[in-house]
Amino acid sequence: MGRLQDKVAIITGGNSGVGAATALLFAKEGAKVVISARRQPQLEEVAEKVRAAGGEVLPVVCDISKPEDADHLIAKTVETYGKVDVLINSAGVLEEGLKPIDRVVDADLDRIIDINTKGTMYCMRAASNKMAEAGGGSIVNVASVAGVMGCGGAAYVASKAAVIGITRHTALRFAGTGVRCNAVCPGTIVTPMVAGMNPANMDADMFGQMAKHGDLKVQPCMPEDVANILLFLATDESRAITGQAIVTDFGSTL
Repeated sequence: MGRLQDKVAIITGGNSGVGAATALLFAKEGAKVVISARRQPQLEEVAEKVRAAGGEVLPVVCDISKPEDADHLIAKTVETYGKVDVLINSAGVLEEGLKPIDRVVDADLDRIIDINTKGTMYCMRAASNKMAEAGGGSIVNVASVAGVMGCGGAAYVASKAAVIGITRHTALRFAGTGVRCNAVCPGTIVTPMVAGMNPANMDADMFGQMAKHGDLKVQPCMPEDVANILLFLATDESRAITGQAIVTDFGSTL
């Protein structure tokens, strides 16, 4: 308890899955949490859970694929709490059906890159400026093992590989300033987004190739498993760690 006492943490994608679990955990550890998502009803549901548990929360409706929304999210946080100590970039989307590079659809590519890559970068740009002014902060991006191993649809893999690259770039940019940036790369996570995938639309060739490079018998991550790692990277306990992409998949891709 109290590992994030008096810290202000922004969590994108805070309406479900990893983002919601992280908001609840961070609030329990003493942080003032700012949660963002596009869908207000689900966002308010998570906010009520945080309040019911005794936490402090500010829900902000935000489409991170729009730079003005990302700027507003950071500005609203600073206006309300005076600072940004932690940014967790958890918002993200999957493509439909694991389409490989030879079958990738332009519309999927645009949508996924806009949210997963550009949206993450918009939030990082706005938050890192505030953190640099204050002399410190921790940015943690939720990437994916897909960005490390290539195991996923082409658009999703590209989006998450880019997140890993910009994580290392940002760590290098701010090394020695007190501003850190790391990425967590989960394997399969049991979330509503994954549960909503239609097996009938899966690309059989891509799924078969993925099965060769991973142990499908290994358990998947739960949102709370990822949230616990995000907590460590958000706290000062990990102050020596920056520029790292940590795979969290119970060893399924070893």
